[in-house]
Amino acid sequence: MENKDILDDQASSDTQQPDNLTNEEAVTVNGGEPAEADETTSTESVVAEAAPTDTNKSAGEVAELKDKYLRLYADFENFRRRTAKEKLELINNANEGVLKALIPVVDDFERAMQSIDNTNDVAALKEGVSLIYTKLVKTLDGKGLKPMVSKGETFDADLHESVTQFPAPSEDLKGKVIEEIEKGYYLNDKVIRFAKVIVGS
Repeated sequence: MENKDILDDQASSDTQQPDNLTNEEAVTVNGGEPAEADETTSTESVVAEAAPTDTNKSAGEVAELKDKYLRLYADFENFRRRTAKEKLELINNANEGVLKALIPVVDDFERAMQSIDNTNDVAALKEGVSLIYTKLVKTLDGKGLKPMVSKGETFDADLHESVTQFPAPSEDLKGKVIEEIEKGYYLNDKVIRFAKVIVGS
């Protein structure tokens, strides 16, 4: 019996791991399984290797976005300069069409002025001036300029400028325009000159 107990004690002591073994010896004793310390070390090395590639990729994306931004900014600046130049040209040449249309009327006035010195026929001069006036009105009408009809209309502060008030000749003319001193004009339905009127009171 005693021999058997001694053998059991020796067997159990053989299976226990001694305290003075190192980690590497423990790995060998445990059948070659990796220790936890080795797992942590290998994970840190993978992260360290992956970090530079992520930084390079991010730097490349930043450079690409910066390049796109600079190109877009340059395009916008070119667009702004071009539109400012076009706007300035439009303002400087806005009256070109109207002036071209008025040149023939000026030519007619010059011919009328020459004929005044060479003729004594007043009726012919009146007719010539009347024709020139009609041509001028048609030219301006073609450019969108239309006279305002004010006489007999109810006074409207958005259209008329009251110079004075006179007693109305009749009850139905009270608060209405009884006389037009200066004609008002529209340009494409926009008032560009208010009519100066006398209002009945």
